[in-house]
Amino acid sequence: MKNVLITAATKGIGRAIATAFAREGVNLAICSRSAAELQNFSQELLAIYPAIKVVVQAIDGSDKTQLLDFAKNAENELGFIDTVVNNLGMFDMVSILDETDDAFNKQWQTNLMPAYQLYKHFGKKMQQERQGHFFNICSVAALEPIAAAGTYSITKIALLGLTRVMKLEMQAYDVKVTAVIPGSTLTNSWEGTTISPDKFVLPEDVASAVLNIRKMSVGANVDEIIIRPVGGQV
Repeated sequence: MKNVLITAATKGIGRAIATAFAREGVNLAICSRSAAELQNFSQELLAIYPAIKVVVQAIDGSDKTQLLDFAKNAENELGFIDTVVNNLGMFDMVSILDETDDAFNKQWQTNLMPAYQLYKHFGKKMQQERQGHFFNICSVAALEPIAAAGTYSITKIALLGLTRVMKLEMQAYDVKVTAVIPGSTLTNSWEGTTISPDKFVLPEDVASAVLNIRKMSVGANVDEIIIRPVGGQV
């Protein structure tokens, strides 16, 4: 575990995961839409963990060309990427019948396709090395669809399905694949809420799970992990 690539890494779950890996002395390749946020975050990490390398690139992760350019730059700067965390996603609280005509394609391109494209890019390289780990950040909506967020639920169901197929394709090569399935998590989407943080999963909880799964023995894989608020969904 030396080089980790994380999408959408400046906020919420992605930021917490990046921080957890940096604490372990792992090199990072991180992206988001905001160059300023990436610069600030990388400076924070390097000030605390000066021994690591941090590669940053501002991209629209739903754009295949930009996404793969980021992946290639990460390899050029760091070498073999042994861990990929597909964290990029968007949430739109609207029913299918009330959403705009382009809503499905937008969420499909954001919530599913980046994980698919990065799998296509890194999968055979991990097979050749016979090592590596993919983490796909899914959602409990993949298990319990939300009527008021229909298209979001569909994309997360698809992401979970992709993760399960990836696991089957990679297991003969000792490459690990894990679906991380968080429930209500206190990210920026809950900004301004008056609900107690104790009612939520925290981003640091998800990061802790990812890090500890990645540190497990060579022969062990966590196929899927569900992390819910103790009192149920918020």
